[in-house]
Amino acid sequence: MGDQEEELSGDESAPLECVAFMLVKDNRVLAEKRSLTKTLVPGAVALPGGHMEGDEDPREALRRELLEELGVVASGAAYVCTLLHRAEEIRKVHYFAVESWEGEILNREAEALLWVSLDESHALDLAIDRVAVGEYIRVHQNPHD
Repeated sequence: MGDQEEELSGDESAPLECVAFMLVKDNRVLAEKRSLTKTLVPGAVALPGGHMEGDEDPREALRRELLEELGVVASGAAYVCTLLHRAEEIRKVHYFAVESWEGEILNREAEALLWVSLDESHALDLAIDRVAVGEYIRVHQNPHD
């Protein structure tokens, strides 16, 4: 049985689990201009995030990635949605909205950080990020629609 489990976990068609986060303040969302040295969509304006490691659950990965990439700790995070994205492999991206945090935002990995109005999510280069922002607006900003 153990060998079968190893084979299943090594299945190349299994999606790569990731998290992405929307720091939201004053009707704007924090985006990053990805470093030009990144292999996946270098230079793109995207929501920050990263891969889940080991046996992390999405919230654990969210905490780690927020600290690694931006130097902040979420005071509260709301799950938004999970979407599939086809890159060099299929990625399963768990999106979270962070409306309050502790610490000053630091740019630890990106070419630049920028605030994008929620009304102008078309400025995000990845369709998957635009869909996630739309879900955040639909579910968390207009909960009675």
